[in-house]
Amino acid sequence: MSNSWFIIANPTSGNRKFSIQWEEIQQLLNNKNLDYSFAFTQFSKHEIELVDTAIKQGFRNIISVGGDGTLHHVVNGIMLQRYVKTSDITIAVIPQGTGNDWIKTYNIPNDVEKSIEIIAQKKIILQDIGVLETADKSISYFNNVAGLGYDGYIVNKLKTLKRFGSIAYLLSGLAGLLFYKKTIFKVIFDDKIIETNCLMTLFGICKFSGGGMQFTKDVNSSDGFFDITIAKNLTIFDLIFNIKKLYNGTIVHHKKIETYKTKEIRVIPQTSKPFIQADGELIGTGKVNVKIIEKAVNFVVN
Repeated sequence: MSNSWFIIANPTSGNRKFSIQWEEIQQLLNNKNLDYSFAFTQFSKHEIELVDTAIKQGFRNIISVGGDGTLHHVVNGIMLQRYVKTSDITIAVIPQGTGNDWIKTYNIPNDVEKSIEIIAQKKIILQDIGVLETADKSISYFNNVAGLGYDGYIVNKLKTLKRFGSIAYLLSGLAGLLFYKKTIFKVIFDDKIIETNCLMTLFGICKFSGGGMQFTKDVNSSDGFFDITIAKNLTIFDLIFNIKKLYNGTIVHHKKIETYKTKEIRVIPQTSKPFIQADGELIGTGKVNVKIIEKAVNFVVN
């Protein structure tokens, strides 16, 4: 099955009519003479189980049809399985979700036909993957951006706003500006200990998060390092006045933001237990240890 694809599709991704999209996807795959089998997710994190079964059956190429959450769970399925090396697996994406932040780093269009054209060409990159361990010892992997604080609050708020589509990120962000209370973080990595009143701390492998915002600097998704962003005592006015910089990436030069590169980091909130998010999925609260796994999984890119 070295050339066959196993498709994992989330029929609830985004706010489109999936049945119509699925017919188009199948037709385009057939036009490219791509051999494939498929399964639909039926419950939360079902992707992990489907990936495990597919790899056990011999599939080494997986297509994620959905958004960043679907891809996140596909990646976790690959990292958790024990049949083959993770670097033997290749993932491609047909975007169908709300944010679709991971595809932006690789200039993959949010377009079914163009994304399938990219899959047919099968240009791949062996990308790093992050792994987080929370206070309760639970493990979660991520392929894009993770963090805790303001961004975790936004992800939690987003759960009730996804029906508004792409504008949901903006609405969640505004809610965070009004209601999220900063806390003191102790951030430990390499030979540094930084203790500061903090809006959020981000761990980046790729460039984009929160529906197109860029909080990471000098990203290289295969260099074996996280791009760390510590947003300190940013105020609602700092963010409002710098809204353009949030989306063009120059926000990292703000005097209240510090950036670093590291392979391992620990963040210990001192005065509360903020939400932790990975690829736009909530994974816990409170302190977190984060490590990088170098060149872990192949991804099809543009």
